[in-house]
Amino acid sequence: MGAQIRVYRQKISSTTSMRKIFKAMELIATSRIGKARARVAASLPYANAITRAVSAVATQSEIDHPLVTEPAQIRRAAVLVVTSDRGLAGSYSASVIKQAEGLIELLRGEGKEVKAYLVGRKAQAYFDFRGRPYARVWTGGTDAPAFETAQEIGNALLEEFATDFAEDGVDEIHVVYTRFKSMVTQEPTVIRLLPLEVEERAVSESELLPLYEFEPETEQVLDALLPRYIESRIFAALLQAAASELAARQRAMKSAGDNATELIKKYTRLRNTARQAEITQELSEIVAGADALSAS
Repeated sequence: MGAQIRVYRQKISSTTSMRKIFKAMELIATSRIGKARARVAASLPYANAITRAVSAVATQSEIDHPLVTEPAQIRRAAVLVVTSDRGLAGSYSASVIKQAEGLIELLRGEGKEVKAYLVGRKAQAYFDFRGRPYARVWTGGTDAPAFETAQEIGNALLEEFATDFAEDGVDEIHVVYTRFKSMVTQEPTVIRLLPLEVEERAVSESELLPLYEFEPETEQVLDALLPRYIESRIFAALLQAAASELAARQRAMKSAGDNATELIKKYTRLRNTARQAEITQELSEIVAGADALSAS
């Protein structure tokens, strides 16, 4: 009985220590999620404005620009997969990787080669473990992305897009990331960055795109606008992914802490039961010994 009680005490002690870690990580995620959501909100005006500008240029001018023109044949696609550097965030990274796997399978089913670009150590570990090749990887600071990282990623992807297929270039670029909707809802999302897709739909007067006069030529305007557009879209995806990661970690750590509390209660009851059984056994032995002495 004594050994069993010691086991339960050790389990209670270790579970209590783990609960402290879970609580600390939950508090850290809670303190950072507000700033991450504020960064997402602050990035929206610029991203929306440059998107409207690029859409206006693309729709109001009949030009043959490689960044907005659908190629005759798409033979190789680049896929940017945005995950996290750290774990303990529930199924956050697993959901993104699952979405990326579905996209890669779809692209290969269409006869396209796939060139992977990774963000986060979780994606890198997934590809390394399975021996899958990837072109480049960016790690560090996935929960607080810097604009310089988005610029570096954008430049690398644009360079690949501008390279011919025969020289290992790509014909289209996709991004797989997690869209932040609310503290309880984060959705793995796929967008195609290039070639630029302009939606043709009915719009209200308030949504009408402004008319622009171009100086210099339209091609030069697009050459200047599109790299910034790509950077802003990638940075927005990184910010959305960071907010989603923190929200997922907060929720996962809260659930883990609650489970640890239940385990502590369970082990405490079992320890008390074992202790009571030990006391009962000792009393029975004392009574039996007293009876034996009185009988003799």
